[in-house]
Amino acid sequence: MTPRKIPMRMCVGCRQMRPKRELIRVVRDKDGAVNLDGIGKMPGRGAYICPQAACLERALKTRALDKALDKRLGDDIVARLKEEITHVE
Repeated sequence: MTPRKIPMRMCVGCRQMRPKRELIRVVRDKDGAVNLDGIGKMPGRGAYICPQAACLERALKTRALDKALDKRLGDDIVARLKEEITHVE
């Protein structure tokens, strides 16, 4: 049997390639709402971030998440991301 291919994605904070399952996906849907994608299959424009506080802070400081999603993130989404990351760490 051939080994399965592991999908890789780039973190918008640290710019490192990691397996898709290790990252948190943030999605902007067609209506412009920004949500966290727990299953990794929600439709819309997505961006991936490592579950580390340093990556999130870097992505927020450089506005990398805003640029990747083409939308300014609200405080509620940032708070949910911080909560998710502290839950994972």
